[in-house]
Amino acid sequence: MEKGRVVVGLSGGVDSSVTAYLLQQQGYEVIGMFMKNWHDTSVTISDECPWVDDSNDALQVAESLGIPFQTIDLSEQYKERIVDYMFAEYQRGRTPNPDVLCNREIKFDIFLDAAMKLGADYVATGHYCQKGVEEIDGKKVYKLLAGADKNKDQSYFLCQLNQDQLSKALFPIGHLQKPEVRKIAEEAGLVTADKKDSQGLCFIGKVKLPDFLQQQLKPKVGKVVEIPKDAGIYAKNGSDRDLEKMATPFAHTAEMGNVVGEHNGAHFFTIGQRKGLGIGGTPEPLFVIETDTENNIIYTGQGENHPGLYRSALFIPNSDTHWVREDLKMNAGQSQKFDIRIRYRQPLQAGTVHKTEEGIYIEFDEPQRGITPGQFAAWYNGDELIGSGVIA
Repeated sequence: MEKGRVVVGLSGGVDSSVTAYLLQQQGYEVIGMFMKNWHDTSVTISDECPWVDDSNDALQVAESLGIPFQTIDLSEQYKERIVDYMFAEYQRGRTPNPDVLCNREIKFDIFLDAAMKLGADYVATGHYCQKGVEEIDGKKVYKLLAGADKNKDQSYFLCQLNQDQLSKALFPIGHLQKPEVRKIAEEAGLVTADKKDSQGLCFIGKVKLPDFLQQQLKPKVGKVVEIPKDAGIYAKNGSDRDLEKMATPFAHTAEMGNVVGEHNGAHFFTIGQRKGLGIGGTPEPLFVIETDTENNIIYTGQGENHPGLYRSALFIPNSDTHWVREDLKMNAGQSQKFDIRIRYRQPLQAGTVHKTEEGIYIEFDEPQRGITPGQFAAWYNGDELIGSGVIA
């Protein structure tokens, strides 16, 4: 007996191919859909045309499985919701995460709606994460759980999903290890079995972000200033436990250090970055510790342990706070221990979430390197992702 109709986001990669195959084996009626997210010829993404290759691979997988296949053009929405937002954030000196946004705005919103119009009961993706369900007070509550393959766990990328989106989502490979997925693809004779994982922007393909940005954000020469480790401004992360102070990024000034070079635009750089500065000759490598896009200055410091790279807390305003588990939403005045991640693949860090009237302060047990405005912080209880937000 069929379990229902499911639309699989076939990206032309091995993970989504195996997703479609497994669902078919489990007795679902499967439809493959390829999302075309980019064809703006005014901005070159790559000399190659990866989405054409990916679309062909997706079509071949659908044909070998004998499932219906269609392409959906989401390029207009993708430009509006992802690309324009990215450029605006970089212009402001912040570092957005397009993959998190793509899942929230495209795959589990516009794509999900399109799937529902086809009479689907679910959408499925090749993410390495798992879904749980529990009945609480007579109501089904959905849980977003880490993938079984700890090296590939992608729950962080789905940290902005809500209960409604989760209720309609399936993650058929979340309980598998990556080598097992490739083995299944091989045994099923899928053309994508040996295909390399894409490293590009979500569903666009092989795009190098700096190249992409430079086509839209104009280069603008500015100063690179090096701040000495003993500049005497880092004491505010001390033991007075003033959360607002601890969460406020350091405000460096050019007078605190020395000009050591030039750059082509502060908005091309992000906190913690080492490559791309093109400045050598220092005893230890230089790292970006702050970008000032208003005055077009990059502040740098020598070495991995420069105090300007570290902070003990961060802040997320109410408008940017999201609870996957709405039933666990905290009230002002409450504090709770969680494990926290401030970037993909970062090992979970112990810390405390403090809820205030204005938003959330996350205080870490150990100072964190490269807390970056515009990125997402996600908090976990064990394997379950509870909530997330955009770092101010």
